[in-house]
Amino acid sequence: MSTTKRLWRWRSNPLRRHEDVVEAWIVLAVWVVVAVAGAVAGLVTAWSAEHEFAEQRAHRHAVRAVLVTDAPHGATTDRQTDGRVRGSVRWAAPDGTPRGGQTLVGGGLKAGASVTVWQDDQGRLAPSRPTGRTEGHVEAALFGAAATLAVAAPVFGAGALARARLDRRRMARWDQEWELLGTQWGPKTG
Repeated sequence: MSTTKRLWRWRSNPLRRHEDVVEAWIVLAVWVVVAVAGAVAGLVTAWSAEHEFAEQRAHRHAVRAVLVTDAPHGATTDRQTDGRVRGSVRWAAPDGTPRGGQTLVGGGLKAGASVTVWQDDQGRLAPSRPTGRTEGHVEAALFGAAATLAVAAPVFGAGALARARLDRRRMARWDQEWELLGTQWGPKTG
């Protein structure tokens, strides 16, 4: 497609209406906002998620814990569908002090069973293992894409709404002009 055809809305033309110029600027503004703001939002979100996942990997550590009570087999607490249930565990903090808490463990384990839990640098129980590198890259990319869409969708919607209003305005003006010119051609048929 030639440059002339792509820029038809800006060319001087006796048939060009004011609405055509306004629409051209709306389309340009929508694409610029989507390209710039969408890219910025996507990149910032992906970077933030990647940074958060790296922080988790740096500050969460696996530690062996001992199950304090039996973990019931097949009980579905906290809406877990993977067979894990909430159980009380004991472990040692990085400074060696004993700690206790509750976390999800495999159902059917007996008291005294050894389980792996995740703790932070202060020895507090972390809710889950840290997100791995590859998984973190994929999740960060998905978060970035979602942020881009979250910016792009309302902008495209607003642009489409503005163009629809311009189309209605053009059609109303065309109807008015048709009424004026149509009477010059003779009576209506039908």
